[in-house]
Amino acid sequence: MQQYLQNKKGLVEGVFDQVYDRYDLMNDFMSLGIHRLWKKSLINMMGPSVNKKLVDVACGTGDIGKLFLDKTDNKSNVTSIDPNKKMISQGKNKLSKYKSIEWITAPAEKLPLTDNSFDYYTISFGLRNTKNLDLALSEAYRVLKPGGRYLCLEFSKIQNTNINSIYKNYSKLIPIIGQFIVGDKEPYEYLVKSIEQFINQEELIDLMQKHKFQKCSYRNFSNGIVSIHSGWKI
Repeated sequence: MQQYLQNKKGLVEGVFDQVYDRYDLMNDFMSLGIHRLWKKSLINMMGPSVNKKLVDVACGTGDIGKLFLDKTDNKSNVTSIDPNKKMISQGKNKLSKYKSIEWITAPAEKLPLTDNSFDYYTISFGLRNTKNLDLALSEAYRVLKPGGRYLCLEFSKIQNTNINSIYKNYSKLIPIIGQFIVGDKEPYEYLVKSIEQFINQEELIDLMQKHKFQKCSYRNFSNGIVSIHSGWKI
């Protein structure tokens, strides 16, 4: 499934080139800091054990990898992948004391990894930024080991009408906040549009099943502002 907005030439790359050095601050402002709790919830859902391998795609500055290693007492391995070189550089600097993270620059649709090699695959607020959802999911399935688990944390659709109305009004403020943070509202206008145009929870379940994932489910957080989707390679 091609995503129209994300396929505009250079758009996504340009957005993250502009915000990479304030990416964590941006996430704090956009989510009022709650993104940190959502990411911890993903790790808790995963329940990782030691001596396992995680690939974290669209890793940003490495929050998920850090949480994973902290949860397993640094007795596991993380491969953090992002298409933006500047974002990878920020992550390396931020997590320089974590020696068991490998950093790779690559898109979710074409992972330079061997088949059947990871116990867990995570993608956090990155799936909606891919150009092709089918390719991203196909690659996720390919690199997971049999018995491996896919976990996706992403903005979703709010089912409560009143809360949805409040959220939409708040979304209109995000580009203004962005202007204040990085001096440019355009990256934030893209982010708001990408959330609005992304598929809903059930549609993502259907896509996961199409790409062979089994025991697929999702859990809404913050009334559906985000959801965590889970599936298994069996």
